[in-house]
Amino acid sequence: MSRSTRPGDDSLTKLLSLLEKLPEDLASQAFTHSSWTEQRQDSYERLAFLGDSVLNISVSRVVFPRFGSSTAGKLTKIRAQAVSRRSCVEVAREMGIPERVREAAPAGYEHQSERLVEADSVLAEVVEAVIGACFLEFGFEQTSEAVAEAFEPQVEWAIAHHSDFKSELQERLAQRGEIVIYRVVSEEGPPHDRLFETVAEVSGRALGSGSGRSKKESEQEAAKMALEQLNAEDA
Repeated sequence: MSRSTRPGDDSLTKLLSLLEKLPEDLASQAFTHSSWTEQRQDSYERLAFLGDSVLNISVSRVVFPRFGSSTAGKLTKIRAQAVSRRSCVEVAREMGIPERVREAAPAGYEHQSERLVEADSVLAEVVEAVIGACFLEFGFEQTSEAVAEAFEPQVEWAIAHHSDFKSELQERLAQRGEIVIYRVVSEEGPPHDRLFETVAEVSGRALGSGSGRSKKESEQEAAKMALEQLNAEDA
């Protein structure tokens, strides 16, 4: 998934503008890692907790009226894709969040900040922290409008590419009297930035494999590859 736009484009203007207007204390907290402060509550973690809720509601308000006849399950899946870690990281990079994290690093922590900005989990949390800080300072409506615009490309991508490969594979195999078992074959990286490798096995045969930043993501990729393999065999 990628935007066709560049950092600073119209969809990011409002959220960037709110970020620039934040009081110094809130802006500083939004970019402060927990290891950089004596009190963990002074880091971005609490703001990220708040921002995660604002992000979910903001995207829900965009998606809900567009799918008047859809089930809650489908709406939930579209929203999950639109606000996923991958989506948050993309917005973070386009907003220049890595550079801001580097600038916020205290003296002596420059090397650590370089590692942090390479971690998807950190960038995603900082974006949520920025949203949380904006909510505290400017209220829900103004923040929600800015967030909805910033994540509009992610929402459109989720709508256009919405697909549940696991469900599709399960239904396909059910017609053949078979079931799929997902097995994690490897986990790499530190706890905050794991990469999972999963294999989709059918009747003891590895039919597809996939990787992802979460087990669910790797399972979806494995299911996708398994479906492609079945299509090739049936061709």
